[in-house]
Amino acid sequence: METNSRGLSDIHEILRRYWGYDKFRPLQQDIVEHVLRGNDALALLPTGGGKSICFQVPALAMKGTCIVISPLIALMKDQVENLKRRGIAAEAVYTGLSPHETEIIFHAAGHGRLKFLYVSPERCRNKAFLACLQRMEICLLAVDEAHCVSQWGYDFRPPYLQIADLRAYLPDVPLLALTATATPEVVDDIQERLLIRPRKVFRKSFARENLTYYVIHDEDKTGRLERIIRKVGGSGIVYVRSRKRTAEIAAWLQQRDIPASFYHGGLANDQRSKRQQDWIAGRIRVMVATNAFGMGIDKPDVRFVVHLDLPDTLEAYFQEAGRAGRDEKRAFALLVYHPSDKADALRKLAKAYPDMSFIRRVYEAVGHYLEVAPGSGKGRTFDFETTDFARTYRFPPAETFSALSFLEKEGYFRISDQAKEPSKVHVTTDYKTIYRHSVDYPFLEPVIRFLLRAYGGSLFSDYVAVNEKDIAARLKVPERSICRILSEMDKMELIDYQPAPEGGTLVLLMELRQKGPAFLQPDVYARRKENAARKLDAVLGYAEEQELCRSRYLLQYFGEHDAKACGTCDVCLEKKKMPVTEKHLLRLLEILVPALQDKEFGFSCLEEVLPQENEDTLKELWRYMLKEEYLEPSGPALFRLKT
Repeated sequence: METNSRGLSDIHEILRRYWGYDKFRPLQQDIVEHVLRGNDALALLPTGGGKSICFQVPALAMKGTCIVISPLIALMKDQVENLKRRGIAAEAVYTGLSPHETEIIFHAAGHGRLKFLYVSPERCRNKAFLACLQRMEICLLAVDEAHCVSQWGYDFRPPYLQIADLRAYLPDVPLLALTATATPEVVDDIQERLLIRPRKVFRKSFARENLTYYVIHDEDKTGRLERIIRKVGGSGIVYVRSRKRTAEIAAWLQQRDIPASFYHGGLANDQRSKRQQDWIAGRIRVMVATNAFGMGIDKPDVRFVVHLDLPDTLEAYFQEAGRAGRDEKRAFALLVYHPSDKADALRKLAKAYPDMSFIRRVYEAVGHYLEVAPGSGKGRTFDFETTDFARTYRFPPAETFSALSFLEKEGYFRISDQAKEPSKVHVTTDYKTIYRHSVDYPFLEPVIRFLLRAYGGSLFSDYVAVNEKDIAARLKVPERSICRILSEMDKMELIDYQPAPEGGTLVLLMELRQKGPAFLQPDVYARRKENAARKLDAVLGYAEEQELCRSRYLLQYFGEHDAKACGTCDVCLEKKKMPVTEKHLLRLLEILVPALQDKEFGFSCLEEVLPQENEDTLKELWRYMLKEEYLEPSGPALFRLKT
């Protein structure tokens, strides 16, 4: 591993060459230089803070491969594609790839042909991966979404606990953990569980001066949404909780001549891609979406993000709201709230944590549904439809989804919506053989010619995503003809053709247990549920808060207790309209008096002790203290508290 001055001097050239930037954002250069010196760290940067550059730039300045661990397949794919577009060799290994696909990637990594290898956390104990790891020259271990390692985080995933085991294989390799949101408790937990030694946190303030937070109480949410869109202008995102509502609200906006579309995880891959690109290009003004939308998307000119439903956590809300105003121009994050939302949220929380006995029944039913014998099935992929599964065993749908999600996060299996997965093709023979077949079998020739022209040598070294519909349109033949020809080529052993599955899939990550998995102890499960309840309480507190500045509320949640009031949120604006009550002044005195006891001070000291209050309130407090004789002069423009 190279951590010399040459690596440090190269970082600005790397930034210019691959990203086109002349300078780093705040904290990025400090993190990059720290890693290049061979040190561990936790980087806590809010959404849009440029976390990926913090590990990609130093890795490019060093010799060897960077291992990146991420739980989000969509984000892994997105980053790999972005790196490839910049001419950087990168691949991702995740559950759902065929053994042959995985073997090809590990072969390339073992021979030093990859600069970045992205893997899911479940891979950390995989024998093939560990064997590959020992053949590789590794320069950096990057752990993205590092909050997942903490059971107090908002998306705890037990497989993340296995990451620390990799450090025994990589004793001299620095580790950089990254996350956009973490409470102080989670920050400590991340450093402890990932063995970050010595402890080092790079923390950028979560304050966004250009982003104004509003909570609007209104029962007519769609009517309010239309008024928001027309008043604010520009491009925006509207988040809702259900796939059905995305389509309904988008159609409602279209009827009012607002260019809108919808996005959720159940759409086909080409639909999602087109809608995303239309929105980025400005052909669609408003995207109505579930939380499946936004991860990895860099659109700087988003003027508003509206939540029509309560988010699960403030961490999720902060990330989603933070997609507005990345160009540093004024933007708005708005939550439209009604008291009935609270009851709905509490009901959803109860359904999200069904009884342990029900989760065990669901797990055992999965084994029957897949027709897998106990003690087998590890690594196998099965067709799996959640709705059909629940209907087959007469399980309540919402509780079934929650039980499956819990089991998935615990690492027993991974469920994926294969509407997101394209068809794939990999040439398994040499160029001469495939060319000879195009001559001997004329009906293959147009398809072979198209594939070779479109994908070139990539077909021989890797699996490439193909769209049968697009190929058919280019060649002006029916789509079923393309599918048939590709299948024939597969039978001839010219290619490995993997058609996109029509439904969802489930991949078993461990052997099926005979009497259900070794679940968490009841007290651990209870603490997990209690933690979720606390996080929901924080969300409800934010929605119903009427005294504390919205920005300060969020910043205090993430450990920034000295933040000032923003002056622009709905709470701050309401305070400017209303006279300061004596009750509020007495509350401020309770803070002020202990801090200034036995000291000489002037008016400016009030700003230091009470930075969260605006100037008008502090002036009113000063007048009140003089009027009620809390103060006595002690010098020119100086006072003491009366004893």
